Amino acid sequence: MNPGTTLILSYFPNLSEKQIQQFDRLQELYDDWNSKINVISRKDMEQFYVHHVLHSLGIAKVTTFQPGTKILDIGTGGGFPGIPLAILFPEAHFHLVDSIGKKINVVKEVTKALKLSNVEAQQARAEELVRKYDFVVSRAVTRMANFYPWVKGKIKLEDFNEFQNGILYLKGGDVDEEMEELDKSYVSYHLEDYFKEAYFETKKVVYMPWEDKR
Repeated sequence: MNPGTTLILSYFPNLSEKQIQQFDRLQELYDDWNSKINVISRKDMEQFYVHHVLHSLGIAKVTTFQPGTKILDIGTGGGFPGIPLAILFPEAHFHLVDSIGKKINVVKEVTKALKLSNVEAQQARAEELVRKYDFVVSRAVTRMANFYPWVKGKIKLEDFNEFQNGILYLKGGDVDEEMEELDKSYVSYHLEDYFKEAYFETKKVVYMPWEDKR
């Protein structure tokens, strides 16, 4: 088991043998793909499990996805936060989209290598999608005021999770100033309350329940 997997296990101790093996393989898979296509910055690869895997799993410290939950990951890039969350919640369904084809190809190959049957990867723009989901997740692809219109009409009204359906957005820095542009209710969770690594001191999960019923 590599040190990154040991780190994940220290925060998520109830992983199955299969999940441990899947998290363990992430490093070699992304190292290999990164040597062909620059999906993740070289500097970030040195901190791969903290900056990408554990950061993605910050959402799982805030809430749990029930079996059958449908989650859309907008601007997934190389598969974050979608792939780590899909490993953690094998009975939820994840739709990972990005407008850049070569990144989605990496996501498809990683998904195949890990045998993640609960992940669908697609090259698309968020605004083109017509399906509805329980939650939309993302790692700060743009300001929330830009992101919000992409999500409009894509969130189901019927809730069956602990949290009301909505957006779970991984964000750094000053969240409040940005959220004021939207004038919507939200809660920000500080990841330093869950993870002790210095990287998480400014990182947050912003949860916005979906109240736009139109």
